[in-house]
Amino acid sequence: MAEYSGPKYVVVTGGVMSGVGKGLTTASMGRILGEYGYSCTAVKIDPYINCDAGTMRPTEHGEVWVTDDGGEIDQDLGNYERFLGLDLPRGNNLTTGQIYQSVIERERRGEYLGQTVQPIPHITGEIQRRIQEAADGYDVALIEIGGTVGDYENEPFLFAVKGLEREIGGEHFVYVLVTYLPIPRHVGEMKTKPTQQAIRLLGEQGILPDFIVCRAETSLDEVRKKKIMVNANVPMDHIISAPDLATVYDIPIRLEEEDLGAKMLAKMGLKAKRKPDWSNWQSLLERSKKPKEIVRVAMVGKYVEIGDFQLTDSYISVNQSLLHAGVANDSKVEITWIDGRKFEQGDMDLSELKEYGGIIVPGAFGEGGAEGVIAAIRHARENGVPFLGLCYGMQLAVVEYARNVAGIEDASSEEFSNDSPNQVVAVQESQKQVLEDGRYGASMRLGAYAAVLKKGSRVLKLYQQSGRLKEDAKRIRQLLEQPDQAFRIGEIMPQRDKVVLERHRHRYEISPRFVELLEDEGLVFSGHHRRIDGTRLMEFIELPDHPFFLATQAHPEFKSRMDNPAPMFAGFIRASLAHQQAGGVPHGQATAS
Repeated sequence: MAEYSGPKYVVVTGGVMSGVGKGLTTASMGRILGEYGYSCTAVKIDPYINCDAGTMRPTEHGEVWVTDDGGEIDQDLGNYERFLGLDLPRGNNLTTGQIYQSVIERERRGEYLGQTVQPIPHITGEIQRRIQEAADGYDVALIEIGGTVGDYENEPFLFAVKGLEREIGGEHFVYVLVTYLPIPRHVGEMKTKPTQQAIRLLGEQGILPDFIVCRAETSLDEVRKKKIMVNANVPMDHIISAPDLATVYDIPIRLEEEDLGAKMLAKMGLKAKRKPDWSNWQSLLERSKKPKEIVRVAMVGKYVEIGDFQLTDSYISVNQSLLHAGVANDSKVEITWIDGRKFEQGDMDLSELKEYGGIIVPGAFGEGGAEGVIAAIRHARENGVPFLGLCYGMQLAVVEYARNVAGIEDASSEEFSNDSPNQVVAVQESQKQVLEDGRYGASMRLGAYAAVLKKGSRVLKLYQQSGRLKEDAKRIRQLLEQPDQAFRIGEIMPQRDKVVLERHRHRYEISPRFVELLEDEGLVFSGHHRRIDGTRLMEFIELPDHPFFLATQAHPEFKSRMDNPAPMFAGFIRASLAHQQAGGVPHGQATAS
């Protein structure tokens, strides 16, 4: 038998409840192993039947993350990319729907040669194949299995992973259980019993955890560690305390305080390739915790409330991008999430927006709250308040400008008004049949698209100052070498055009028949995607005489990193700080988080 030379596997499962922090723990472990010199990738397994996250409500499942190659997937991929510094492909997200769909399609094509197709070995075999495909070329692959241990829907994936372990050898696998230890108010004591139950349920699948990461409000004490050690038969020093922290970026540092990286390498039979250097990471953390100023930002959008709760996970990447931009500007960004419907219903007055240094409108879909958002955009434009619009935010900014500056009083978007003859935002021709047929899954303009930036524009200056143009030029060359992805670049002249690459997730575009008219009225379309057929799709807008009024059809938040913030976000926060400092907006200094 040939000696195994493939990747090591770190399998992450969750106990007690969902939302315990598996994704952030997985991302943090990948960052840690990377600091020891090992190349890491991460795979998220979602046990739902949906083929992807594209048709799921953000209020139910959180933000939909978009990859360069057009995948609509779980938000944990965003954590992986932010921590690992990678652009992960859609294949790094597996769902039950994908697996069964693939197997059924192969059966219909006759690829199983008359076999009886069954969950075992065909479904589990397809899971193994996809895991190995995603892991190929890396030293370590971290596999996060979504949901909670004990869920019926998880069992095929656990069985598949265990089968893969038997095939290549247990010495190449590390199992990590991320669990939660509650502190009931009426008891006042941290309880280990739910974690004990999770360990037992995992054991029923033939898996014993090598490490247990214990999430809780506070640090785990020795008494609790001993209880878990006895019940799990896990060494005391493999039980890792993971209390609530100031930011998610503190997690790798906290895990390393218990030498998790070195212990994992030892379990895999590996030695450190280099000494970890956390100095830059620590410096960024220090700046995030001791900002010089506080800047208040109003995020006016949708998907922020359900019942009595605000679900900020609907916009997690926007929130993180604002944090990154704040660190870059030595400031702490305080975000107030405002549902646009509050302005429509009279629950809030637009004058309340004077309390904020800037206004941001993120992506969304549908008519609900749109008029309230448009009113907020008008307030920003007329009062010189820094404004950043993302996707839906750009579309509504164009509608607002058309109505109140260009004099097109009935200007609207085809997304929520079929009657208006002046639909300045309209569905792409290629999408009309898709909508008529009711085929909504993976049917939008998805993934990375190149945009040619206008000379002398503010957006070009922002991207030039950040160094992104050079970074994106490399990625553009890579895509041009892939026949199935080259369409994302469109028609560009590399020697002349200034080109940026951002990710998209939308169906509606700025109608070409209104572009010239709006430009004549002072709106600057400062970037466009030029298709091979010559069609121009508007990607950026700005107002040159406004302190900061920028919007994009793209989602630059997907490319923002702690050490490399998205240029438009960094510029927006810089302008918002200046707006506050100019007077009239309550703000303050900050010395600690």
